[in-house]
Amino acid sequence: MMPSSSKKVCVVGAGVSGLASARELRREGHAVTVMEQSGGVGGQWLYDPSPDGGDPLGAAGVHSSVYSSVRLISPRELTCFSDFPFYPRSDDRGGGDPRRYPGHAEFLRYIRDFCDAFGLMDAVRLNTRVLHVGLADNDGTTMRGWVVRCSEKQGQGEEDDEGEVVTEEVFDAVVVAVGQGSQPRLPAIKGMDRWTRRQLHSHSYRIPDSFDGEVVVVVGFHVSGMDIALELSEVAREVHVSVKSTEAVSPGAFKALSRHHNLHLHLHLQVDRLVDDGQVVFADGSCVVADSIIYCTGYDYSFPFLDTGGLVTVDDNRVGPLFEHTFPPALAPSLSFVGLPRLVMLPRFFQAQARWVAQVLSGRRSLPSPEEMTRSAEEYNRAREAAGVPRRLSHAIFFDWEYCDVFGEKHCGFPRIEEWKKELGRAAVARFRDDTESFRDDDYRDSDLVREGLRSEGWLPRTPP
Repeated sequence: MMPSSSKKVCVVGAGVSGLASARELRREGHAVTVMEQSGGVGGQWLYDPSPDGGDPLGAAGVHSSVYSSVRLISPRELTCFSDFPFYPRSDDRGGGDPRRYPGHAEFLRYIRDFCDAFGLMDAVRLNTRVLHVGLADNDGTTMRGWVVRCSEKQGQGEEDDEGEVVTEEVFDAVVVAVGQGSQPRLPAIKGMDRWTRRQLHSHSYRIPDSFDGEVVVVVGFHVSGMDIALELSEVAREVHVSVKSTEAVSPGAFKALSRHHNLHLHLHLQVDRLVDDGQVVFADGSCVVADSIIYCTGYDYSFPFLDTGGLVTVDDNRVGPLFEHTFPPALAPSLSFVGLPRLVMLPRFFQAQARWVAQVLSGRRSLPSPEEMTRSAEEYNRAREAAGVPRRLSHAIFFDWEYCDVFGEKHCGFPRIEEWKKELGRAAVARFRDDTESFRDDDYRDSDLVREGLRSEGWLPRTPP
């Protein structure tokens, strides 16, 4: 029989944040069910080679936005849970990708290893799409439950028009852990709806082959925009990159562009309008006749299944109100979000979030009053706005290691990030800003502190060769 502090919890999503939540909830004695719409765990890292489904500008029901050549943007020594290192696979385990910045397949294997190591698969319902999450009738308890309605490819219940099975179940609490990269964020460009040539969001990009010999405009030049533009330059006739402002382009990105004059990479200001004859007109008045446009413009947080009666909203990518990016004050602790923060050490930060949620639900930790949580969320938003941070970046932490440490210590007693890992992280960020194209190369020497840290965790031999 479950202890009185145990809750029946539904986790929506079996990606990194969902699996972290499942593990931490189980550690606290909760009964966990993870609903996952795909046929396997991994979330964004479950690569789908044919994603667009006839809707290259939308999600088209496909969750993953990973393209074939994707590699991690942070070292593997940092891209792991606090107590489950992401060691390279040895040959006797079926090969693998030993690089410090491995490809997506290696990270997916790591996620599956984590899932297997902690026996999480028996909590996961695959091929189960959550249709609706809404408050259950209040039975007089202090914490209201949630009705979760989902569509399963197998099971018992009332069949819908597509032959799937629709079921409903009541849970004490719901953790929303659906990730960040499934709903494309598109710009509003004059003539975009009438432009008859190929347009797609990077969500639907996989390989460069179909762009052979084309003139391509890439809108946006952050990590995915840079990766895709440089990859396309090997097959396309011309690649034109559009940015909001040249001031937003890092020195490392300019350095990458300067290496590829012979590959016809051109930098422009943002797109002003699209013309029926194929012209793409930029804000500075220049134009190019293009065959294709790829929008590398990021993603919107999206929870179409979640019905909170307006108590939680998404306003220009700010989900709120949320206390510490996790709990909506009016619905805490029965509703929580794990996995919203960006530019943090992942998956470690999501693990800390999940542990906090699990401990609050078990009664080990308590939350401030709804009024205090609301006031804290409002103060955070005002401070960010005063600092000039756009609303759409409300959940971006910008690699603030101190915030991550304070968050974990304060809320759930989570261990601080080791100093050698912080130094490795700072070096990785500096390399990215200095040379965005080659920052993943393993041609630099770690500091003495980092090498000692690597040895202490078994990444290197104890005695240097």
